[in-house]
Amino acid sequence: MAATGDDAAAMDSISRAPAAHLAALNAAARLSCPAEAPEDVAESPAVAPKKPSTNSDGGVETAEEAVEPAESDINELCTDMFEKMSVFLQGELTGTCEDYRLLENMNKITSLKYMEMKDISINISRNLQDLNNKYASLQPYLDQINQIEEQVSSLEQAAYKLDAYSKKLEARFKKLEKR
Repeated sequence: MAATGDDAAAMDSISRAPAAHLAALNAAARLSCPAEAPEDVAESPAVAPKKPSTNSDGGVETAEEAVEPAESDINELCTDMFEKMSVFLQGELTGTCEDYRLLENMNKITSLKYMEMKDISINISRNLQDLNNKYASLQPYLDQINQIEEQVSSLEQAAYKLDAYSKKLEARFKKLEKR
């Protein structure tokens, strides 16, 4: 039974995947052993791609084998990869260093602000102490003022009583005078 449509595409990708994986492994092996002699390269045969053939199974293509890139291409690609990786890591490290510089500056500024706030609070504390001392020195005078106020209040009450009594006397006097 022949596969058609999506099934054929899936089977085609499955059949190509092992060949691509094998080519990647071969390239990695060459990178890890760059000291191989050129004869070894010549010994490993370059696999020619197979032409897709259509058979009577409903258009199923056969897998193509991957061709290994030349060693000079691999070296160029490796050099390019290492250069780009170097640039990337340099950028990452530069960004991290800038973050730490910013954090250090923020800590310095915060420390200065706290020192200013400490000075301000010391001044406020000193001024408050001075005010408390002045209040303590004024306390006897404030007590005298309170005593005077109490005396004035009692004198005022006495004046009201005296006024009321004098009005009664005046009323009696007028009453006696009329008789």
